[in-house]
Amino acid sequence: MSQEKNISRRSFLKAGAAGAFAIFGGSWLSSFTSAQKSLQTMDKHQLHEEMKHGFVPSSEKTKGYQMAWDALTKFDYGKVSTLADGRTLREYEITAAETNIEISKGITFPGWTYNNTIPGPTVRCTEGDVIRVHFRNTTSHPHSIHFHGIHPTNMDGLEAIPPGGEFVYEFEAKPAGMHVYHCHVAPLARHIHKGLYGNFIIDPIKPRAKATEFNMVMNGFDLDLDGENEVYTVNGYAFAYMQEPIKVKVGELVRIYLSNMTEFDLINSFHLHANFFNYFATGADPEARPNYTDTIMQCQGERGILEIVFPAPGKYMFHAHQSEFAELGWMGFFAAE
Repeated sequence: MSQEKNISRRSFLKAGAAGAFAIFGGSWLSSFTSAQKSLQTMDKHQLHEEMKHGFVPSSEKTKGYQMAWDALTKFDYGKVSTLADGRTLREYEITAAETNIEISKGITFPGWTYNNTIPGPTVRCTEGDVIRVHFRNTTSHPHSIHFHGIHPTNMDGLEAIPPGGEFVYEFEAKPAGMHVYHCHVAPLARHIHKGLYGNFIIDPIKPRAKATEFNMVMNGFDLDLDGENEVYTVNGYAFAYMQEPIKVKVGELVRIYLSNMTEFDLINSFHLHANFFNYFATGADPEARPNYTDTIMQCQGERGILEIVFPAPGKYMFHAHQSEFAELGWMGFFAAE
């Protein structure tokens, strides 16, 4: 068998892959010009030597890195107006596009995207608002948007919108809570894995307690198209929040809207070091009794709200508690000051 055979994620781990996708500027990373070629043309000896060095922080802010930070901190509230009956109307523009996404320095993934990012924009509104989403499909494949929540079945995203087509999804936002949206065109595994998903937050009419808020989507990337992920991330870029920790304030409430849209793995997880958090599954009821823990699991499409208070200054690590996921990109820090 050829020395230059496909290398699975588990082969990476045997070689010590903790740093393989995180050596920013490493010589072998720069050779990754396409997902189809990336794992087929590596020299395995060179790869293993690079892996020994571990994670090397970088001050370089690449396009993919910035995409992950935008996903973390930006919420799309839409264009707001008032209907004749007094209800709030929020209008959104979402376009499906074929976009090469940088998922680590020098590694690109041929994505199918909503608004040119993976994950797509975080759609946010308040329960009872009328949502109007203007969807355009500029790709060469049929796509749709399926929103989780309660809405008429003709707005469920089961009808494929052909290349060049448009559709308007309109419904009343309910129930309050943390939801997701994604393409629902077959084959589902391909359309979701390629990047057509995002978070959908419906705030309760009575506002939640004031907090610093972040958005996180757990996901994975299959670079050699063998049905196994080689890279795992939060918000689409490996080790983004190790390269630069997320700054938070000691004693102040931090709220995270977390979902799992990982394909090819049954579950993903979130583990926080040196601290606990309150977890509200789906988050529909702000008064519900939360689970007080440091680790939660989510299947694909599952989501919830984490509320954390950091008790003292320091760097608090967070990562998936599947070790291979963490070592292949799903790891970061909160920096409490």
